[in-house]
Amino acid sequence: MMFHLEGAANFEDCHASVSAVLCVDVDVLARWEMDGQTKIALAVHSLAELENMKRQCEAVGIVHAVISDAGRTELAAGTVTALAIGPAESKAVDRITGSTPLLK
Repeated sequence: MMFHLEGAANFEDCHASVSAVLCVDVDVLARWEMDGQTKIALAVHSLAELENMKRQCEAVGIVHAVISDAGRTELAAGTVTALAIGPAESKAVDRITGSTPLLK
């Protein structure tokens, strides 16, 4: 599950996804691969909303990755642009993501 602030480029989502996958144990990774490597992009409207989801992941032990821009293009270095949640059980992720809308 990937979240990013509106306006951030899709490559930020890719960076977040790869970073999160590199943090999971082998069994979780194998299950995620067998299930089709599901990725869903959702939109948050503020950094506070993204950080709240990050805190919820930490509280329940769900793998996640926060991506900050390197500052080589339009955004200042350190600007948070994306959050990946999982791979993890769908029900656990759904408890955190709630009614967050799909990225359009």
